[in-house]
Amino acid sequence: MAKLAKRTAKAVEAFAGKTNITVEDAVKLIKGAASAKFDETLEIAMNLGVDPRHADQMVRGVVQLPNGTGKTVRVAVFARGAKADEAKAAGADIVGAEDLMETIQSGKIEFDRCIATPDMMPLVGRLGKILGPRNLMPNPKVGTVTMDVKTAVEAAKGGEVQFKVEKAGVIHAGIGKVSFTEDKLAQNIRAFVDAVSKARPAGAKGTYLKKVSLSSTMGPGVSVDISSATAN
Repeated sequence: MAKLAKRTAKAVEAFAGKTNITVEDAVKLIKGAASAKFDETLEIAMNLGVDPRHADQMVRGVVQLPNGTGKTVRVAVFARGAKADEAKAAGADIVGAEDLMETIQSGKIEFDRCIATPDMMPLVGRLGKILGPRNLMPNPKVGTVTMDVKTAVEAAKGGEVQFKVEKAGVIHAGIGKVSFTEDKLAQNIRAFVDAVSKARPAGAKGTYLKKVSLSSTMGPGVSVDISSATAN
């Protein structure tokens, strides 16, 4: 416990007084302070000028990170026949219909992304109360309700990240591993911020991107200069 406290104190000291720094400086700082025994995830939190309680201020979307997430994504697909075979060939971990629905209803959820063909949605709809709160419900707006299951599975496996604003107007996601090079992390950060920027809803008024912060799984956070995060 003492060692953990010592490491934490050292990290906090390294971050002291640092605020609104460039993406490159933030990445360097986070990589230098990461001391967990596992490969920590680089996490981004964005405070947006929206109130998601209003339908015209909801922010959601998907982004394909240029360097992936570094995470193994388990994909479940609701499909039958040829589309089920297509999903399996594309690398889906679980493929099914009624049998998959029953497995989920039993409380066994062993996947990180759920994809469905449109004809399966009446079946999947029964799972709304289970999959919805876990942000696993297939949705055509983010490409997880589709007949092109091959592309959807490959995208999920290849580093695609979904995002959805929370009640307080915050979006956060894991966008890489601390072991990635500084350049690769910077590219992922800017790709994510760009995707959220482009997803600005019609009802958003005033400043849309209010704050961007970065941290590692176990480390303190640091705010990033928004112009640096949105630079091409």
